[in-house]
Amino acid sequence: MSDVLDLACELIARASVTPDDAGCQALVAARLERAGFACEHLRHGQVHNLWATHGAGAPVLVLLGHTDVVPPGPRADWTSDPFAPEVRDGVLYGRGAADMKSGVAAFVVAAERFAAAYPRHGGTLALLLTSDEEGDAIEGVRKVADTFRERGQRIDWCITGEPSSTARLGDLLRVGRRGSLSGTLTVRGVQGHVAYPHKARNPIHQAAPALAELAGRVWDEGYESFPPTSLQISNIHAGTGAGNVIPGELQVLFNLRYNPNWNAEGLEAEIAALLDRHGLEYGLRWHRSGEPFYTPEGRLRAVARDVLGRFAGAPPEESTGGGTSDARFIAPLGAQCIEVGPVNASIHQVDEHVRVDDLRALPDLYFQLIAELLA
Repeated sequence: MSDVLDLACELIARASVTPDDAGCQALVAARLERAGFACEHLRHGQVHNLWATHGAGAPVLVLLGHTDVVPPGPRADWTSDPFAPEVRDGVLYGRGAADMKSGVAAFVVAAERFAAAYPRHGGTLALLLTSDEEGDAIEGVRKVADTFRERGQRIDWCITGEPSSTARLGDLLRVGRRGSLSGTLTVRGVQGHVAYPHKARNPIHQAAPALAELAGRVWDEGYESFPPTSLQISNIHAGTGAGNVIPGELQVLFNLRYNPNWNAEGLEAEIAALLDRHGLEYGLRWHRSGEPFYTPEGRLRAVARDVLGRFAGAPPEESTGGGTSDARFIAPLGAQCIEVGPVNASIHQVDEHVRVDDLRALPDLYFQLIAELLA
């Protein structure tokens, strides 16, 4: 059986820039099949998805991850080739080292060890991988979750291997995530000469009060361990480039990160009502990235708190912060979801890296979580 470092390096060496899997899942499937797992490849468009299972019946524990990575950016900015994994001073460098090929490698090694140690374990141990987490996330776990609904596939617990630790392995347990909703607002005016404003209608001037109200609104005071819902305007564009022309159209991009006080439908209706009150002529296009999810106290959280506490030497911080993950598609199936993974200090950065000592400890952490739940 290959060491987890060897497997992580094999995965990093495959330039699986989203949505390309570059053979990562075939490599994983071959290993898991030798360990007694049944593997199913669920391809949608350009996206590869792997569903591997060992055992049968309930409870069903899913290890959730992704094999795709973000682009490396200018390779000249890297100290070494981003797709030629290199260990320097006890640190593994390469694109995906932290997000999340180390987590995938550790999942595989832990699953192999568990299947060998407990060949007749209770319930089902499953691994779900996609190559569409860093991209549009349309044909990946979102689509697989639809398939699971049609099949009636039960999932009780889900452990996502995203890099969640902050300073040391196991110091943070993510027990939920905020929802994410993006909007593209187009405000229509009438183009004209700046010297004759009465002959034009400036969409910037018209939209400014509404945008100020959106930016200044307090949406809620938070929800349990979730921070308050927030709206951020990320881009505003208008005009022809000429200083003497009133633009005929304004485009605004914005995003909401929201807690369980809201759902996407409610936020969309609230914002449309606000724009209507301001009398704007507008169009609004939405993209729902995912609803918020939260795992309350129960067996999964209790086991994870105990295991992580042993690894980190202190009880983990239990958090709902950060962006989004594919667990947002698994939670609506009725699963309790947590996120446990390596330190996230360098994700998406040049010279992305993970400590080798952390990488070598990660399969043991996952093995203990699996054993506590299924052995």
